[in-house]
Amino acid sequence: MAAVDPFDSAFGAGESEGAGEGAIPSERVRRMEVKANEAFDIYRELYYEGGVSSVYFWNLDDGFAGVVLLKKSSTPGGSTEGVWDSIHVFEAIERGRNTHYKLTSTVILSLSATGGSLGELDLSGNMTRQVEQDLPVDNDDSHIANVGRLVEDMELKMRNLLQEVYFGKAKDVVGDLRSVGSLSEGARDREAQRELIGSMKR
Repeated sequence: MAAVDPFDSAFGAGESEGAGEGAIPSERVRRMEVKANEAFDIYRELYYEGGVSSVYFWNLDDGFAGVVLLKKSSTPGGSTEGVWDSIHVFEAIERGRNTHYKLTSTVILSLSATGGSLGELDLSGNMTRQVEQDLPVDNDDSHIANVGRLVEDMELKMRNLLQEVYFGKAKDVVGDLRSVGSLSEGARDREAQRELIGSMKR
């Protein structure tokens, strides 16, 4: 985003240092890239309450493509720490008044908790999902809205899946090894889940 130098557009000021000529987007695609960065800056504040984000676009023969990058780290030094990285790569194939979107999303999540009644916990992993959808387009702003909705829906689904995979599967494995603990322990585990996942993405 504009406020974070490392995440400024790679094609700002009409230059692309170290990139080939084919990497420079058209004026139209560059304008959409700027608008997408502004839109996802708002998205980041709403859903992540901090972190950093960036969006890059490039041309395709029959449309355009791009990547949306979002990163949030919890404040270091506390009893819980974690990092959420999401990478959303999309293609937009334009077909008149409709566009075919293909979105491939990867979330990399690392969580840890130390001390207190929770003991020690260290989990990390990643998940990739893909979706394709045809959506109507009135103008270039429609592309920004369509990509935004696709990313928003995908992140919500993946967040819920990660919570199930990280904690639900671990609970199943432990349950196979040892009988289920007391109700108070179950409540404590659920609170730990909410605290860790919630600190990454609300």
